Amino acid sequence: MPVTVAPPQAVGRYRWRICALLFFATTINYVDRQVLALLAPMLQTSIHMSELQYGNIVFTFQLAYALGLLMMGRVIDRIGTRIGYALAIGLWSLAAMSHSLVSTVFGFSVVRFLLGLGESGNFPAAIKTVSEWFPRRERALATGIFNSGSNVGATLAPLTVPWIAVTLGWRWAFVFTGIFSATWIVVWLRTYRAPEHHPGVTPAELLHIRSETIELQPTIGWGKLLPHRQTWAILIAKFMTDPIWWFFLFWLPKYFFSQHGLSLTKLGLPLIVIYNFAAVGSVGGGWLAKVLLRRGWSLNAARKTTMLACALLVMPVVFVGHVTGTWSAIALVSLACAGHQGWSANLFTMVSDVFPTSAVGSVTGIGGFGGAVGGMLIARGTGMLLQATHNYTSLFVLAGSVYIVALLIIQLLIPKLQPLELKP
Repeated sequence: MPVTVAPPQAVGRYRWRICALLFFATTINYVDRQVLALLAPMLQTSIHMSELQYGNIVFTFQLAYALGLLMMGRVIDRIGTRIGYALAIGLWSLAAMSHSLVSTVFGFSVVRFLLGLGESGNFPAAIKTVSEWFPRRERALATGIFNSGSNVGATLAPLTVPWIAVTLGWRWAFVFTGIFSATWIVVWLRTYRAPEHHPGVTPAELLHIRSETIELQPTIGWGKLLPHRQTWAILIAKFMTDPIWWFFLFWLPKYFFSQHGLSLTKLGLPLIVIYNFAAVGSVGGGWLAKVLLRRGWSLNAARKTTMLACALLVMPVVFVGHVTGTWSAIALVSLACAGHQGWSANLFTMVSDVFPTSAVGSVTGIGGFGGAVGGMLIARGTGMLLQATHNYTSLFVLAGSVYIVALLIIQLLIPKLQPLELKP
């Protein structure tokens, strides 16, 4: 009689549902923060906001984001992603809707500060969730997928916000986006459990998730993280490159309005093109690293080669100030945004490449703090520069130059990526 061999059990795919929730959270995160940038030309007229005052409002958001990242990463490491994520999004949902209640520069500064505190919890919580739900070889792809939500959010905002602002008034744009955040919290609390306690996870999928996962340890304090050059590599790289994304996010609508004459209702298509390129770059950066690993490249070579490719993709943006055609500028900015998001996905994943799961939230928070401090500096500097010159050329030159320098610093501080053994 022929021998029947049972087929191997399917691994299961519930972890990708969790990744989808992270994607939607990041999408909402970026819709909420993009509303002000889209409405800035309208608000500058209605509440008499100068370039410098707009820069100061962005600075306030970045200050809160920086402080929040230091707190949120540690809080999420202590209380877990389920409750920590919900608390963070609850705060930013209330803050987003509160924008509809203010009418002064001071009022916007206050609610942007609260929004920055709440939104600072998104990436520490998402990166920690990925480290808990995915083996190391899938983390870059999962990170790239959820990180692409930032581009989808930045795409949805120009599709919806101008219509809401023109039809119902600018205050309603803030109300609607805040409601989306509150809805996500309900879905998250009903859906999320740790993999080992989740009824949707099969034994085979749990084994797959844990196949490359470092055993959980008690939370590791900052005092034991800061002495390591790996922590400083993440912090410095985020300090140098995150501000470029903040600049794109908060000033591109104003750039196209002032330099190319695009009104609020005409900003949609250019921004949609730019952020769709960015979404492709985010997923593509994770995909390329995964392909190189499958082909036998070392983790060190795959991660850094992918980041080099992303850095080179950003460099042509230095020529934006020298082109006159709107679509030529859009093309150069699109490449830069794609390169940044691919870079960002791999830099996020580098944290879980090197650090144990118990430290991922804290290190992500420390790195995000560096990025937010850099964002504070570029917000203040951009406001002052534009107030004086109304010229964006030097800002785009800076944007195209910093990624290669940041990668060199990473190479100097972490010549070889390998798991760091830390004891709590």
